[in-house]
Amino acid sequence: MNLLRRKFLKTATYVGATASAIGAGVLIPQRVLGAYNAAAFAAKDVNGAISASMGNDQHTASDAIKLKAPDIAENGAVVPITVSSSMSNVEAISIIASANPSPLTSSYQLSPACETFVSTRIKMVKTSNVIAVLKADGKLYSASKEVKVTIGGCGG
Repeated sequence: MNLLRRKFLKTATYVGATASAIGAGVLIPQRVLGAYNAAAFAAKDVNGAISASMGNDQHTASDAIKLKAPDIAENGAVVPITVSSSMSNVEAISIIASANPSPLTSSYQLSPACETFVSTRIKMVKTSNVIAVLKADGKLYSASKEVKVTIGGCGG
């Protein structure tokens, strides 16, 4: 059987199905990609980023938040971060790298059915604190850890 023909038919089927779903309104790009909080990601300082993403910047340090990050990141372009918590009713998690030009690296809205766990990779321009901020029951809680960066990732 002609493999090129098979590949063409397979691709045409996927493209056609996707175009039909978009045309029917089943796939709306904003629903697929999620909401984007431009003000939070444009903030130039830590308090501004927390305030824009969480509603206010008054947070309390908590031992119930587990922030796992390397002590030394050999490459600031890919720093693995894991945030988990035993808190209940967690509504949102934001991860902040304090020395970045735009400190907010990521923000997640959680449903009540979700486990409080996020694992991602962030970019860091230089050695700084990584801060995880959780919103639970309308209050903000945080945990932080210093990560030393040997090669910059945000233009460094």
